[in-house]
Amino acid sequence: MDLSKLVLNSFKYPFRNIKKLPVLCLLFVFIAIIPIGMIANNNYITAIGVIAFFLFILLVPGYFLSMIKLGSSQSAMLPSFNLVNNIYDSIRVLFLRIVYMIVPAALFLIALMVFGPTSRNLINNFKIIEFLATVGFVFLLILIVYLVFEFLLFFAKARLAYFNSLSEALNMKKVVRDIRNIGIVNIIKWLIVMAILLNVIAFISSYVMSIPYVGFLIYGCIVIPIIESIANYSLGLLYSNIARNYDDSNFKRIDKQKTAMQKD
Repeated sequence: MDLSKLVLNSFKYPFRNIKKLPVLCLLFVFIAIIPIGMIANNNYITAIGVIAFFLFILLVPGYFLSMIKLGSSQSAMLPSFNLVNNIYDSIRVLFLRIVYMIVPAALFLIALMVFGPTSRNLINNFKIIEFLATVGFVFLLILIVYLVFEFLLFFAKARLAYFNSLSEALNMKKVVRDIRNIGIVNIIKWLIVMAILLNVIAFISSYVMSIPYVGFLIYGCIVIPIIESIANYSLGLLYSNIARNYDDSNFKRIDKQKTAMQKD
């Protein structure tokens, strides 16, 4: 699938399923309950909001994983809500993120232990330029490592969605191979185009927040779910370019097994 068709299909996706879209928007109502309770200064509503927020964490990541799966098979359907499956998938996505963030977190702690005392000495001795240079170097190093692993996590989720296997998603070597098969240049072009378009939509839509009382609800419960569904489905469509190769290889393997069994 070429980039223009991929982007166009991604932006059409939420609106093709306009009847199911309220289900997705309803999930985002969960995170709106906390600010409502704080604005109303109602502890009971705030407490309900905290519980709803944890439900959001347990349901939404798994629901979006289903979107990536549908995108990888180039299906235009919005996933059905399934409490058990969504929670199970959300836990797997959370575990995947924890594993992929081990290296950036470890690097941050090491940098804190190694450069922390040095930074304090530079401040105490009023060496501001050296302090800024040290902090800037450490921050840049951690940021680069974080972005690399966030990038890998992006496609690990696509692999998890397609294979429905946590072990496949944790296989970093295969994740890197997927990235190479899709093509770094193709991925960069896709990231740039999607980032620009989604940010334009977010910026234009942000004006609804100026609507008294309900503006932030409309933005948080309608605009953000639509943007997230576009982004996740688009990732699935991008992965579908190599998912077909896996399907073809599996078909050939099964065909060879059948041929061998017939000869026997």
